[in-house]
Amino acid sequence: MADLWFILGASSAMARAFGRHLADEGAAIVLLGRDMEDLKRSAEDLHLRGAESVEILAFDLRDSSSFGPALARAAAFDGTVSAAVFAGSMPPQEKVQEEPELFAPMVIDNFTGAAEFLLRLAPEQERRGKGEVVGVSSVAGDRGRFSNYAYGSAKAGFQTFLSGHRNRMARSGIHVMTVKPGFVDTAMTWGLPGLFLVASPADVAQDIASGLRKKRNVIYTPWFWMGIMTIIRTVPERIFKKLSF
Repeated sequence: MADLWFILGASSAMARAFGRHLADEGAAIVLLGRDMEDLKRSAEDLHLRGAESVEILAFDLRDSSSFGPALARAAAFDGTVSAAVFAGSMPPQEKVQEEPELFAPMVIDNFTGAAEFLLRLAPEQERRGKGEVVGVSSVAGDRGRFSNYAYGSAKAGFQTFLSGHRNRMARSGIHVMTVKPGFVDTAMTWGLPGLFLVASPADVAQDIASGLRKKRNVIYTPWFWMGIMTIIRTVPERIFKKLSF
């Protein structure tokens, strides 16, 4: 049985790296995003790397009417249907505070848009009784911090959604994995001050592929962020609220 993967936010550096893993395995891939020229270049790259087929579809998480072609493609496919969500945006915290109207679109990008698509895709996956979902969140969702709590709150919501979606989909044999990257060298983090232990998108993609093989429910990437976030979560609130990071 063939595997068809939808990659949401396919123009991100982590999505490109994960797509190359799928191409190496000979999967059929559908790249979803807004920049069609960029998707076309990625599709050519994945073709050369061995993907069974690569399609591109215009897709906007802020416009659910754009979900139709992808859902129709899933319904028409005779095989396992899976999805990986890399979509997201991170406006500076100070900018969101100055312009609160930026908050709702950012929540759509990081949480509700992807959640709605996964909910609409779920019946097709359940009907097949096989498939996978990869939801890329962030360590920022583990605790609200002074410097990025707007973004972190959206990621926390997405993590909770994925936890419940995992519970639902497991009943039909679908594996749902939550991915919590630390700092990754991508366009989203370029130029941000105070970054440390920055991982490459290729390393993150490798960790995701390994997590899927091992059927992990939640992974931190790189792995040591699990320890870092365990410490951060245990800092008492009276101390935490005085920290500036």
